[in-house]
Parts: sequence; structure tokens; C-alpha cells
Amino acid sequence: MANIKDVEKSMNNEPIQHLVSNGAGFAKPMSRQDVLLSDMELPLSETFYPLGYAVQILTNEQSVLDAARESFGHMLPRYTEFTLQVRVGVSDGGTMDCPPEPIRREYNHLFSLVADAENQALLDLKSCTNFIWVKRSTVQRRLYFRYNLLEKPVYVLLGSSVVTDLHAACVSKYDRGVLLCGNSGAGKTTLAYACARAGWTYTSDDTSYLINSSKSPRVAGHSHRIRFRDAAKSVFPELANRELTPRLEGKPSIEVSTSEFDGIETSCEARIHAIVYLNRDFTGTARSVALADGTAVRRMSQELYSSGEIRMKQEKALDALRDIPTYELRYCDLSSAIEILELLVRQN
Repeated sequence: MANIKDVEKSMNNEPIQHLVSNGAGFAKPMSRQDVLLSDMELPLSETFYPLGYAVQILTNEQSVLDAARESFGHMLPRYTEFTLQVRVGVSDGGTMDCPPEPIRREYNHLFSLVADAENQALLDLKSCTNFIWVKRSTVQRRLYFRYNLLEKPVYVLLGSSVVTDLHAACVSKYDRGVLLCGNSGAGKTTLAYACARAGWTYTSDDTSYLINSSKSPRVAGHSHRIRFRDAAKSVFPELANRELTPRLEGKPSIEVSTSEFDGIETSCEARIHAIVYLNRDFTGTARSVALADGTAVRRMSQELYSSGEIRMKQEKALDALRDIPTYELRYCDLSSAIEILELLVRQN
């Protein structure tokens, strides 16, 4: 009877073999590389420009590129000196059930998105080396795949290398941008859209991206769309007949392309001249109150979803906002809030 050491020695010296069809009805051994999918060929590629940065998608499945075109195809190149490669390997099979929302984990510069054993992404945020493994049935669930296993990895990688995520909307007037900040539900999207209706330029509704390389504080945003809470229907009549957009994470929202709104001016970037924290539950006369220097940097640092050296890099990037005048906007109606913002951009 063989002892355990003999078995272990045999396992270390002999390749693990699994049987797979060779296409002619016969079985052939599967190598370690086949089992690991480490030699998966990715012959298809196309370059897109999320936030203006070049992102080359490499894959073995055309429908991945079709999904990427839906997510990023409307964006134009702005920063071509940086190119990110994102690898998406698709294997046959899968179940009829939609995978669960991926669980995110991070340790220093290592980041994982795991929906299940067959659908996951592994990212090295320091080197930007990455690989996304999915089943073909997952790619066919287009919205799920785009939101969870395509857009998330891309923006996480960009956020660790060339931009820093800010939980803020952005609008501008007279070429002076204002970041609208606050907790979830503070009214960032509502006020940003109200400003756009009043002639301001719209850049983003809830997330803005600080451009790390910019000499003066600038942010990029998803100016092509706005996501509203369902309650916004009671404020903006044009949303009355809009249905909730299927989303697999976060609170339900109504997603609308800004091109559908007549007279709305947009810009994918804005230079920041003021930072405003929203307090829309105020019952008195609307006004702005100056906040202490460094308030925005401190609060934004607390909102970062990163760790280790990546977090240190993002905190350093936030220093660009340290000297930007910061206020609390106390208001209860949108028209008075817009008037206060108008005064702020004129004086800054």
C-alpha cells in the first residue's frame, strides 16, 4: 500500500490530467494550463475611451466588444498617452440563473470581484495587470455583465492609476465648475439637473473623477447620462412617464441620456472653483456658509474605497482640492439654491 509521501511525490512530478474532447469523438488529456485557463487566446480587440483614456479590451468573444461599445462607445479620446489593457476571457456554458452581485475585496493593491466560481475579476491595481473570467451565459445577460464585470473593473483600474473617484456631482457656469457633495440622498443629482435646466453646463450627477495629472483641479464625469431617484418625478414633470432602469446594485434609478433633454449643455470635464456640501432640509432663508480649510479633503478621504499604497496615492491627489473654497449650502427649494450657487461662482 502506497504511503502519503509517495502519492504526493507522484502528484508533484506528473501533470494533472482531465479528459476533454479533441473534436473527433476521442478524449485527450487536459493540461494544467487548460484547467487554469491561463493560455486562453484573446484574438479580438478594440479600443475605447472611458473618461477620455484609452482602454483596449482583449477578448475571445465578439459580444464582449459589443457590450463595451454600449458602455464606452460614446466617449472620445482625450488622454492617449495612457493605455490600459483589460482582458476578458469567455468560456462555454453557464447556468440559466443570473449570477449574484459580485463581492468586492481589496488588500493593498490587490482587488477581486467574485460573483461565483465561474464569473470573477482579479486586478492588480499597482501594475494594472488584470483578467476577467466569465461564462458565455453571463455575457448574454448584457446589463449584468456591463455593470458588474466590465464597467466596474475598468473604472476601478482607472481610479487606481489616473483619476480619483469623488462622491460628487459637477456643474459649471462661466467656465467655473462646482462640486456638489453630500451623503447619498442629499440631492446632488436633483440640484445638478435643476442647474442644467437653468443654463448651467452639466458634467456629472453623483460621481466625478479628479484628474490626477491636471495642473489645476479638474474633474471628468459621465456627462452623457443622468440617473434620478424615482422621487424626482414629483419635481420634474418630464420624468413622469419614465420607468426605472434595471440595476443590479444600488438604489433603483431612472437613467436618461442627456441628449434627450432639449437645451441641456454638457461637458465631459470641468475646472473646479468651488466645493459645496448640500443641506436641503434647512427651513430658513437660503444661504451659503464657508467651511474650514481642508474640510473637503478630509471628508473625501473618508469616502475613498481603497487601501494601502493606492489609498495613499489617492489621498495625495486630493490635496489638489485643499485650497478650493468650500461651503455648506443651506436651502429648501431649488430656485434659491441656484441663486446662491450663481453668487458663489461669480465671487470665485
